[in-house]
Amino acid sequence: MVETMADMNDARAALRQYFGYDGFRPGQEPLIDAILQGRDALGVMPTGAGKSICYQIPAVLMHGVTIVISPLVSLMADQVAGLEGNGIHAVCVNSTQTPEEQSLALAEARSGRCKVMYVAPERLDTQRFVEFASSLDIALVAIDEAHCVSQWGQDFRPAYLGIGDFLNRLPDRPVVAAFTATATERVRRDIVNLVGLHDPQISVTGFDRTNLYFDVIKAVPTVKRQWIERYVTARPDESGIIYCATRKETESLAADLRAHGVKAVCYHAGMPPEERHAAQRAFVNDEAPVVVATNAFGMGIDKSNVRYVIHHNMPDSIEAYYQEAGRAGRDGLASRCTLLWSDGDIATRRRFIEMENGNERLTDEEAQAVRNRRRVLLDGMIGYCRTTSCLHQYITSYFGETGTVKCSGCSNCDGEFETIDVTDIARAVSRCVHDVNQRLGAGKIVQVLRGSDAQEMHDWRHLDSVPTYGMLRDVPAARVRDVISQMTSDGYLAVAEGKYAVVVFGPRAAETVAPDFTMTIKQVSRPVAENDGGDGATYGGSGNGSGAAGSRRSRGSVPAELDGEDADLFVRLRELRTEIARAAGVPPYIVFGDKTLRDMCVRRPHTDDDFLEVNGVGQKKLDQYGERFLAVIRDFEEGE
Repeated sequence: MVETMADMNDARAALRQYFGYDGFRPGQEPLIDAILQGRDALGVMPTGAGKSICYQIPAVLMHGVTIVISPLVSLMADQVAGLEGNGIHAVCVNSTQTPEEQSLALAEARSGRCKVMYVAPERLDTQRFVEFASSLDIALVAIDEAHCVSQWGQDFRPAYLGIGDFLNRLPDRPVVAAFTATATERVRRDIVNLVGLHDPQISVTGFDRTNLYFDVIKAVPTVKRQWIERYVTARPDESGIIYCATRKETESLAADLRAHGVKAVCYHAGMPPEERHAAQRAFVNDEAPVVVATNAFGMGIDKSNVRYVIHHNMPDSIEAYYQEAGRAGRDGLASRCTLLWSDGDIATRRRFIEMENGNERLTDEEAQAVRNRRRVLLDGMIGYCRTTSCLHQYITSYFGETGTVKCSGCSNCDGEFETIDVTDIARAVSRCVHDVNQRLGAGKIVQVLRGSDAQEMHDWRHLDSVPTYGMLRDVPAARVRDVISQMTSDGYLAVAEGKYAVVVFGPRAAETVAPDFTMTIKQVSRPVAENDGGDGATYGGSGNGSGAAGSRRSRGSVPAELDGEDADLFVRLRELRTEIARAAGVPPYIVFGDKTLRDMCVRRPHTDDDFLEVNGVGQKKLDQYGERFLAVIRDFEEGE
């Protein structure tokens, strides 16, 4: 166990000194306290909840260096710049550096001059790095995006499976802390077991993002594009991410937006590295407000002022959607997450699953089990699109949170759909699962219920003789499949893990035979109104401010909480931030986030001590930027 004299009082002082915050966010203290006491930790916290603070604070208080294992090679320089901007010396070692740059970074870590070193998981397999690490005084190994270790996670990365071996090869095992934004109970178990965490402190923070407005719209591809064009062109100064399923779609949509006068960049894995890097830098630096991308973009993006995330296509899991949509509103300000989907998206996602080659670490049987698991994950995503319940509630329930969530803004609770009563179909499905002894997959159940004439119905287990054979002969197969997906999402059914995706009864199965059982699904043919994506009138009427990101602002992306002179001051402070960031060659959020600028507008600091009271201003940033920002505030007030 690592000995340390630091305690939570020291941690709070470091938080104020380096980051300018007066208190920790929910979930941070138990993790930091455990790490300081030498105990392993696992933190599951939503995007924007402050996972990095949980290892950065211990890093400055503990002896030696903290190694951060991160898959985000393209963002490591930004992460290092962020720490340096707060007065914490950090380095990174990755494949984009020259050998001389790598050697310099390793020398800084070996000398003890730096407190944090970022490395990619692939580097842990190299003998050179293992020998180097074995000679270091390592206080903590922090694993970012830890869900990548699990084959059940949406971003499985085989190199993460080597982390446990790396830790075992070190002469003295340091404290190990793993962090992720999206992890079901199964993925959490995998993280603990595969990384080899020892009796970890596990902190799971609430998954609800109350500042996000969730919206689901079914539309054909041409209408999707029209909606996006209207929405984006109505917000020329707001920062947004648009996700597409294919590289071709990202290029086409980005070109369309540029033709409409939008500064949009494209990002996908098929682009040359230098073009991807340029697109990412343009977006992060606020030079291009919109990026159109595949899911290759965004993991770990620390841009705090993304005001909207639009999905042009359905993702393949709630985990993926929650992580991607969660890149909106990291600063806690009102933002919007819109999912546009069609039946074609479902077919595309199912085709992707069947084409998946797996990886060399898995046997054929394990690869088939992974494909089955991905089918289950997709069913959860389909359920999100079709559910009639609160979208916030759906997400939190999916991740295992119990209790009722008070909706802070979603299109379902705003009543923007019609419903279809599918009670009789759901009862028939439940009876069929019983008739076949919970031994068939969803496809076969649909065939039985619709009285398929396929020879296998007659030859295999005499399925044509079960009581429910042909009971739903007049119901379209797609409708039956939709109901099965919804029943699985709602817990009436479940899908057994293993080689075959067998449909079994879920924890709520008994409810389907109760006399008062009813079930509805969403009628998803709602037309897209002309003002959907325009002034936000269709979606912003919850009265709680969550729809604020859906309203056009004459002064660009000004926080909804500011108006009048405060809003004008915000624009001036943002201009100064951009000027400083471009001169220093760093993203604007490295200087200050929108939330900090907003606090300056409200507080109107006049002295250094006043400036230190602003949320997000530590001593280093006061020294670097305080005089210039105070001057802008002073000049603004004198000119009022």
